Amino acid sequence: MSSTLESLSNDLAGAVERAGRSVVAIHARRRIPSSGVLWRAGLVVAADHTVHKEDDVRVTLPDGADVRATVAGRDPTTDVCVLKLPEGASAEAASVSRTPLRVGQLVLALGRPGNAVTASMGIVSAVGPEWRTWRGGKVDQFVRLDVAIYDGFSGGPLVDATGRVLGLGTSGLARAAAVAIPAATVDRVADQLLAGGRIRPGYLGIGTQPVKLTEAMRRHVDAAPEWGLMVVAVEPDAPADRAGVLLGDVLVALDGQPTADPRDVLAALGPDTIGRAIEATVLRAGVPAKLFITVGEHPSR
Repeated sequence: MSSTLESLSNDLAGAVERAGRSVVAIHARRRIPSSGVLWRAGLVVAADHTVHKEDDVRVTLPDGADVRATVAGRDPTTDVCVLKLPEGASAEAASVSRTPLRVGQLVLALGRPGNAVTASMGIVSAVGPEWRTWRGGKVDQFVRLDVAIYDGFSGGPLVDATGRVLGLGTSGLARAAAVAIPAATVDRVADQLLAGGRIRPGYLGIGTQPVKLTEAMRRHVDAAPEWGLMVVAVEPDAPADRAGVLLGDVLVALDGQPTADPRDVLAALGPDTIGRAIEATVLRAGVPAKLFITVGEHPSR
C-alpha cells in the first residue's frame, strides 16, 4: 500500500512539474495576481474576470521573467481572455487534451498567484452536456469540480494525472462553485477572438421581466409553461421593433425554445444567429402570435 501511495504521490508531483512549465502569473488587477496558461506559442489564455486592464498587462513567466502582454481579445460570456506575449518571450506551451472529462476523474488545479506554482487536488464531481452561462456564452461541456480554486487560481489549468491540461479552472461562471472551461471551448473561443477580437452576440433590442402565466394564457401555448417574459422595453428601430414586437407582449418561446428567464433569450442568441430570422412566440392580450425577428449585432459591440 505504501509503495502504491508513494507512486501516486510521485506521479502527481511530476504532473504539477510538467504542467507548471506553462503556467504564468498575470498582473492585471489589484491584490494578488491571477493565473494563465501558455496555450500556444506566444499566446496565454486566462479567466476574463481576472484581467481588469486593457493595456500594460504584466505577465510573469515560469522562469521568473516579466514581460508586457497585450489583450488580443476577451469574451466575458465564457470567461476567456487571450493575451499575446511579445516576440522572444520564451516559455513552454501546454500539452492540451481535448478528451471530454468524466465524473470521478482525478484532477489537479494549478495556479501561480506568486513566484511559484501551487496546486490543489480533487475530482470532477459532475458533468453534463453543452450549456449556456448566465451571460449567454456556449460552453461545450458542463464540468463541476470538487477542487479548491484558491485566490489567484482562476484562469489556471485543470490538469490530469499525467500533466496534460484539460481546460481552465474558474470561479467566475457559477456562484459558489468551481467549474472548468473545457479545452474544446478554450480552443474555439480563442480562435474567434484572434480572428476578430470579440465574440459577436445576437441582439433583439428588448427588455423583459419574468411573469407567471395564468391558466387561460397557458392553454394557448404548447407545453403549457408556467412562466414567460413580459416585454417592458423595445428599442426604436431595433430588430424586435422592426419585427412588430410591442410593449406588453409576453414572450413564451424563441427559436423553438421556451423563455422563462432572461438568460433563455441570451442562450438563443449565439453568434451563429446574427442575420438569421428566428421565430418568436408571444402572447398579445392573451392570444398567441408568431413573429420572425432577424437577429442583429449589438451596436455597442
